[in-house]
Amino acid sequence: MLTRTSSVDRMFINQVAFSSIIQLGDSCHLNGFSRALAVQREAEYFHGNEGNFPSYFIFRMPVPLPPIDEVISISRFNPTPIIKANKIHVTAVSNSSIFHVGSTKHASMEVRIKHIRQLLPRENEQDVR
Repeated sequence: MLTRTSSVDRMFINQVAFSSIIQLGDSCHLNGFSRALAVQREAEYFHGNEGNFPSYFIFRMPVPLPPIDEVISISRFNPTPIIKANKIHVTAVSNSSIFHVGSTKHASMEVRIKHIRQLLPRENEQDVR
C-alpha cells in the first residue's frame, strides 16, 4: 500500500455520529456498519416489539456485491509523499460514514434504515383530486 504523510493545519468537525469514523493517516481496513429503525406515529402507542431488527427483511437480506470484471489500469505520479490540507470544515459525518485524510487499502460501509409511518385511521375523508 502506498503510504504518505497526512498533514492538516486546521480542522473543525461539528458532529460525528452513528458508527462514523474520523481517520487522519494511513489505514489498512476501514469498516463501518449502522442500522436504524425509524418509527413515526400520530399517537403514542407502543406494541413492545418495535426494536426487533431480525423481524424486518431489510436487516436480514444479504448485501449484493457485483463482481468487478473490468480491467483497471492506474498510473500515479506523486511528486511529494504528502497529503496536505490547509483548512477543513465538516458539518456532519453520520450513518457509517468516513472522513479520511490518508491512504486506505480496504474500505467497507453499510447502512440499513427501516422507516415506518403509522397514521391514525381517518373517518369521513373526502377524496381530493
